[in-house]
Amino acid sequence: MGRIALIVGGVVAVAVALAWVYREPLGFMAFSMMIKPSEAFDAAAVPSPPDYSGTDHWAAHPESDDGADFVPPSLSDNQNAADVDVFFLHPTTYLNKANWNQPLDDEPANRFVDDFVLKAQASTFNGCCRVYAPRYRQATFYSFLAQDDSGDKAMEIAYEDIVTAFDYFIREFNQGRPFILAGHSQGAVHAVALLEKRILGAPEADRLVAAYPVGTYISEEDKTTRLGSLPVCQTSDQTGCYVTWNAIGPKFRPFMDTTDGVCVNPLNWSTDGTAATFMKNKGSVSISEGGRLEPRIADATCQDGMLMVSEIQSDMFDNLPFNMGTDNHHILDYSLFYVNIRENAIARTAAFFEKAER
Repeated sequence: MGRIALIVGGVVAVAVALAWVYREPLGFMAFSMMIKPSEAFDAAAVPSPPDYSGTDHWAAHPESDDGADFVPPSLSDNQNAADVDVFFLHPTTYLNKANWNQPLDDEPANRFVDDFVLKAQASTFNGCCRVYAPRYRQATFYSFLAQDDSGDKAMEIAYEDIVTAFDYFIREFNQGRPFILAGHSQGAVHAVALLEKRILGAPEADRLVAAYPVGTYISEEDKTTRLGSLPVCQTSDQTGCYVTWNAIGPKFRPFMDTTDGVCVNPLNWSTDGTAATFMKNKGSVSISEGGRLEPRIADATCQDGMLMVSEIQSDMFDNLPFNMGTDNHHILDYSLFYVNIRENAIARTAAFFEKAER
């Protein structure tokens, strides 16, 4: 993976969010030094690889009691009856400078995945599908900031695990069922790479219901050169396509031109910039508020390649684990539109089976 691809691919990832928080040069320099590994990437220091034959290295698995089983009030976990699987890739939760890649037993990184990410993001899909989410030797946060090739190499290690996990998932768990590919931030970067290098052109592509690589920047060039055979979803029930968005507010200031970025609005599933009002939002979920579910608190409009949220009309996100910076809603890409995403995944799976029966 090239340096340019990584930086562009992760432009709205956590690296950018914290870069905005620490946008003053001295503050950002201090923050960077706090999380920068002391040595350049060394293959000999890479943590031991995962073993996907058991459940220990699956953060979410239908046979385990995990965060992907979470359901807000009035909703239900339908994994036991599901005929479709989800392969979900979690975002960056490893900020440690001890290594360029996360040791799989790192408790803080795993706890954040288990207690926040799975509940706020992966559980969105348990209404339609069995949820599988591999643990992987994710690249540490600083990988997105590194000036040498250490960050690239760390991302390559992470991607190696993703491919291994996906192959095991297909061979041992999925066994010919339709599936959804989903992820967020670093996970979405890897999901795009998995689509490009492993799925498109392979037999599995025919079983892809849809892909949700949310919270990463996919440019017009990426659409053509990397995902050329996979279209952007244009309707709410289209299958064999992908969606993505990056949620921001009016005061957010991107550091690069994002106007050619792919944006699919999760409130109306359109790409044409049609505004979706607060009334279209069927429910946002706050894990830090105990799974509080509240409808109509955020609107959404695709604007200049980003998803503009004019206002969050609730206090339910006041106690987030950390502040992403002024009007940067990256951490809320799933939570703000939780019920809409959930219902959309159900609708796309139903459409997939309807098409197969024709």
